[in-house]
Amino acid sequence: MSTDQIPWRLAEDVAKHIAGHPLAPLTASEISRSSDLVKALFPSETNLQFKAVTLEEPLKAQLVPYLEHEHNGRKVSHIDRKAFVSYYIRNTNKFHEAIVNLSRQHVESNVRLGPNIHSPGDSEEILLIEKIALEDEAVKAELAKLQLPEGTVVISDPWIYGSDGVDDHRRMYQCYLYMRDPMDPSNADSNHYAFPLAISPVVDTVENKVIRIDIVPTGIDNTIKETQPYKVQPPNEYTSEHQALRTDLKPLNVMQPEGASFTATQAGETGEIIEWQKWSFRVGFNQREGMVIYDVRYDDRSLFYRLSLSDMNIPYADPRSPIHRKAAFDLGDVGAGTMANNLKLGCDCLGSIHYLSAVLSDDKGQPFPMENVVCVHEQDAGIGWKHTNYRTGRAAVVRNRELVVQSIITVANYEYIMAFIFNQAGEVTYEIRATGILSTQPIDEGIDVPWGTVVHPGVLATYHQHIFSLRVDPAIEGHDNRLVYDEVHPMARSEFNPHGVGYTVKETVVEESSGLDIDYDSNRTFQIQNVSVRNPVNGKPVAYKIHAPAFQKMVSDQDSYNHKRAEFADHNIYVTKYQDGELYAGGKYTNQSRGGEGVRAWAGRKENVKDTDLVVYVQLGLQHIPRIEDFPVMPCEILKVAFKPVNFFDKNPALDVPPSSQDFNQSSLVSQHPQAAAEAMTGEKGEVCCSSKL
Repeated sequence: MSTDQIPWRLAEDVAKHIAGHPLAPLTASEISRSSDLVKALFPSETNLQFKAVTLEEPLKAQLVPYLEHEHNGRKVSHIDRKAFVSYYIRNTNKFHEAIVNLSRQHVESNVRLGPNIHSPGDSEEILLIEKIALEDEAVKAELAKLQLPEGTVVISDPWIYGSDGVDDHRRMYQCYLYMRDPMDPSNADSNHYAFPLAISPVVDTVENKVIRIDIVPTGIDNTIKETQPYKVQPPNEYTSEHQALRTDLKPLNVMQPEGASFTATQAGETGEIIEWQKWSFRVGFNQREGMVIYDVRYDDRSLFYRLSLSDMNIPYADPRSPIHRKAAFDLGDVGAGTMANNLKLGCDCLGSIHYLSAVLSDDKGQPFPMENVVCVHEQDAGIGWKHTNYRTGRAAVVRNRELVVQSIITVANYEYIMAFIFNQAGEVTYEIRATGILSTQPIDEGIDVPWGTVVHPGVLATYHQHIFSLRVDPAIEGHDNRLVYDEVHPMARSEFNPHGVGYTVKETVVEESSGLDIDYDSNRTFQIQNVSVRNPVNGKPVAYKIHAPAFQKMVSDQDSYNHKRAEFADHNIYVTKYQDGELYAGGKYTNQSRGGEGVRAWAGRKENVKDTDLVVYVQLGLQHIPRIEDFPVMPCEILKVAFKPVNFFDKNPALDVPPSSQDFNQSSLVSQHPQAAAEAMTGEKGEVCCSSKL
């Protein structure tokens, strides 16, 4: 793994003076200044608890002409830098959001939000909640009933409380308790999910105290049992020192002796432009979405204005309290940026790597550096295209090189590896790999339940879904786009189709905002088109099609809070008319939300989305029925959604990729064999002679 061979430069227009590009994340000084301006609204003794200090992106009507002028080398007009700030008056339920104009050094707006609108958690708060739960005297008394071995270390996993409509108006955390291996309590990396406890404290975030202790049912029904002495089970560890490691694995090194083929250009103090194989785009990073891709172009042709993971929801299948409230919105409840890994700590990326760091804010409104939260690297993805002329034995083949822009988040027990992948054929893929450790709960020995899998003695892994929503703000050769879908239908038998083998493709235009589904039996495929730009060969509109995997929609019924809150989880596709500020498919604030503020509501406006500025939300998901093999750590489950050009180019855009060769790849040729062939040749008099090549 190397990090020192990436062509990196400072953009010429900012070489003399570092200034913030309208899309560049906030700098450390901008974060500090934003929080200072908000603090100045209150008496000096007021203690504020900041939840987010992040870039307020410019209005699209301002930014689109700015980007066009920038690409055309014309003078750009000034756009004020603004920050979005959300905060509480500490130890109260007074939740506010403000817009700070950094260019003009004043607070443009500051409002207190209404009831049932709660902020996400933050790192400092989560650590405080852990401490409150474990230091509570009633919790200690309940733990004492377990009669754990001396020195046992108990762990608290705070979960956002969730919603069920039952006395859930105040902001709370539900804590699930575990313990390290009692026989090895000093091992801080012990897999505590192999030792779940039934004790579950609930913490109020205003009073900062435990307000009740729930007990998790451990039998076949919802019967709550008195806490009894704990029967210690064997551990189930995942770390390498606890395994008999394989000894027959030889090194596989990724070497790039001439360095990487991409360039990273700093544009402002925090912005970066990545250029690779005709691609160019900006990379941003924020507290909620983590990495964001802006202004995506191929060979200077516009494709996407903005790409990001908009939301995700993980509802659990156990209908019993308190597990029935486990329905995490990891982005809205905490934030992909907040939970991002430092990728330099492990070999998460291979080859010649470029790292992007970020600056977020802490609960005091001060900058908090996040190092190496995005890695950029190339990878070989097998053959890109190939044809062998069996008559001559000549093979034309190119490798499929990909550029990967990757970030990894840890959500307590789970990891999500998220990557935007660009290839040389003009295609973009968004990939999610789910791994990490199952969130477990205790179960009595010798029983089985139909909503989970016993993965270790006394350990139940409940069935659950992972449902993701990718927000796609297209700009296919401009911003007036439409969504269509193609379906394949058989021709009726007729004199023209006497054998019943013919079929055709029917195109349907989506006229208004709505939720739509993929029909795999008819090969229903969605495309984003620009009908004002036509392919020079066949005259069809330029387009990008969406390849999305099948997944089971939200299983919770339509009257459940799970369904109401996860507004994106009931359709493969949502399409809405663009409106500034509508970024998050589950709504702006998902913590203990009630629904009605997300993409389902926006689509319900039934606005025109034909040949206008639209946004597409693509859903993908996993129905996770845990296996024994998923414990103590889960092998990666991989999901992908791909965007592929349709009539956008006049031929395969990867034709100009240099052929794969031994000199270039340094591979070993093992063998080759010619295929038998016959060919016909026309003579001088028009006669045809056949010959055979062996």
